[in-house]
Amino acid sequence: MSQHIKLSPEALKPLRQIDPMMMSYNVEFAEVTGGTFWKAYTPEQVAGTEDFYVEPSSEGIAAMYKDLMQVYPPIDLYNEKLRSLAAQLGPVWVRVSGTWATKTYYDFDGAMGGKVPEGYLNVLTKEQWIGVLDFVKAIGAKLIVSVANCPGLHSAEEPWNPSEAEKLFSLSREYGVPINAAEFANEPNMMEDTGFPKGYTPAHYRRDQDLFFRWLRANYPECICVGPSTTGGDNVSFGKMGGKSGGVEQLTKNTCNCADLLEGTSEPLDVFSYHYYNGLSERLASVMPAGHWQAEEANSEPYLATAINFAHTYAPLRDKYCPGAPMWVTESGDAGGGGDTWASTYLDVFRTLNELGGFAAVTDGVIFHNTLASSDYGFLARQIFDPRPNYFAVLLWNRLMGTTVYDAAEPVREGAHVYVHSRRDQKEGFVYLIINNSFTDTTTVELPKDAWRYTLCGRDGNMRATVMTLNGRPLTLGEGNSLPEMEPAAQAAGTVELAPGTCTFFVL
Repeated sequence: MSQHIKLSPEALKPLRQIDPMMMSYNVEFAEVTGGTFWKAYTPEQVAGTEDFYVEPSSEGIAAMYKDLMQVYPPIDLYNEKLRSLAAQLGPVWVRVSGTWATKTYYDFDGAMGGKVPEGYLNVLTKEQWIGVLDFVKAIGAKLIVSVANCPGLHSAEEPWNPSEAEKLFSLSREYGVPINAAEFANEPNMMEDTGFPKGYTPAHYRRDQDLFFRWLRANYPECICVGPSTTGGDNVSFGKMGGKSGGVEQLTKNTCNCADLLEGTSEPLDVFSYHYYNGLSERLASVMPAGHWQAEEANSEPYLATAINFAHTYAPLRDKYCPGAPMWVTESGDAGGGGDTWASTYLDVFRTLNELGGFAAVTDGVIFHNTLASSDYGFLARQIFDPRPNYFAVLLWNRLMGTTVYDAAEPVREGAHVYVHSRRDQKEGFVYLIINNSFTDTTTVELPKDAWRYTLCGRDGNMRATVMTLNGRPLTLGEGNSLPEMEPAAQAAGTVELAPGTCTFFVL
């Protein structure tokens, strides 16, 4: 059914102020060191003309990795194209973490010569870490990390020690690019599956997180303590089914909740963090079908509501364990397992922009998109760094949407997801984001005054297009990898029709 929206900027009421760096991103530790990550989809799978399927194994997800993963070389963080495109998104936080971070040995003196010590999974060289620091400095970002906590560092019964963390933090400080924030571990509620020592329990984790944050505050007091960085549990699910039947529990040996990781800890958090994905990708769908959404559902109300449901679930936990603190989503994307086949297409822009608008209306904080340039959900294509539709969508968000959030006074419904902010250029006025997620009906908008209009759509009306258009013009790089012109169209006051399957910013 077609929707009608009347914009009444004179009646807007402010809700909150948000972080100007709300839209940030991850650079996977596995990218920095080089290593195993999710195998890329074929062009036919991205287009939706070829199915993706992996035969389930009775031995679980680990036995299937040979068909789901491939080895990649380290990312070139000195690449001029990568740096230029990343800088355009600023200011941002850059999170260098992931499961590999828990199991990485810092071979900064070169003593190991590339050999992985027993109890670790991989090594990070001094040159690789300086590459991260140079990248962060070049784009004017802030840096957040997690640290090693694996069998090579200590056993479950032995307390965590800072011998590895000190290498990372001291080199960063000495180099002039200090680490600005840290999580103790990536997705600790998965226990041994995230790389912890054998027999590791929530009690061991609570002991060691306190040790880490106590050490951090004593030696690097300017660094923000972030946690617990959980994924799943807490009665949330990645997929259509609620509770544990739809969560990551079916993919892991044992999981726990926020309370298991935080109850009784003595070192308080400065920021509460969690991970959010709408579901599980086609790579993992055969193992847990209930966790996977079909492409035909990617514009549906239940699908788009997932991110906001997560935020509403975790906000009370933030209030309990970290009252008054910001809430960060330190990993976000359309699907766990490297992204869906459509993650690199226009179809995922609905989820991305709706997540930003909805999250800003619920709380303040930062959302770290996974990833900048790795796997199918990256803003940029791996190795060649061509921008995907989501890159241009968040570029527009960062350029247009200011830090004051207003109550749009419009119920969220199909065809009418409406979000309102101040102007990013700090001029008087407002910016409306209107998402028409109906693929069949137009949405009518009454504009009270002349405005600038930015309408996004898949090229040729294709929802799975790998190229997005702005006011009908394709968004692709020009000569010398220059960004395309992203100028608005003048829109006169009065009645405006928004075509099905479009996302439109109005600057008033």
